[in-house]
This record gives sequence, C-alpha cells and structure tokens, in this order.
Amino acid sequence: MESGKLLIYIGLAIVAVGIVWYLFGDKLGWIGNLPGDINYKGENSRVYFPITTMLLLSVLASLAMWLFRKFF
Repeated sequence: MESGKLLIYIGLAIVAVGIVWYLFGDKLGWIGNLPGDINYKGENSRVYFPITTMLLLSVLASLAMWLFRKFF
C-alpha cells in the first residue's frame, strides 16, 4: 500500500474516533472502569492498570482490521 493512502486511512480513523468521542463521550464513562481493571490509590501514589479495557479494545481493533482487510 502506498504511504499516502496509509496516511489518509490513519487520518480518517482518527477523525472517526474523534467524532464518536465528541458525540458519545458522556455515554462512554464505563470505559476504564470495567471489572478486571486494577486501580490502587495509596497515600502518595496511584497505580492504574486497565487490563480488561485494553483487552476489549484489542478485540475491537482486531475485528475492525479483519473487516477492513476483508472488504478492502
């Protein structure tokens, strides 16, 4: 694939994510607060590992890439 086309596709994906975030940002508060996400607050520190959220996003990204390759 030409690098120009790749940059256009990446730009379109960023715009799509931005539109979804703008339109549905208030309804997406559960992202990052799923069961399995580790959140520890100490006196002087805070540790956050969004394990479940990253697994979910990875599955969705893999599905999107599979669909993209299938149709394009």
